[in-house]
Amino acid sequence: MNNADLTEIYRATLAKWGEEAQYDQMVEECAELIAGLKHFKRDRVGAEAIINELADVTLMVGQLTWMFGPDRVEAAITAKLEKLRALLAAPEAR
Repeated sequence: MNNADLTEIYRATLAKWGEEAQYDQMVEECAELIAGLKHFKRDRVGAEAIINELADVTLMVGQLTWMFGPDRVEAAITAKLEKLRALLAAPEAR
């Protein structure tokens, strides 16, 4: 799916359900992923369940990224990656 298709879906979703519902949906999808991961660790669900929850969260991340501004989110990601690189390069503390 290309960016134009995703943008159209994001616009339609926001028009149909509104901002507050999208925030609530993200919280719900994250909670389902968290619960799924706990079940996966205890061998109560398989990888496919986690993959499905990851897909839901990924779609909501796209929606919220679009809502808050892709440039702003990308800048934050860049800053976080720079911090992570610095942490990985630092010598281990003993």
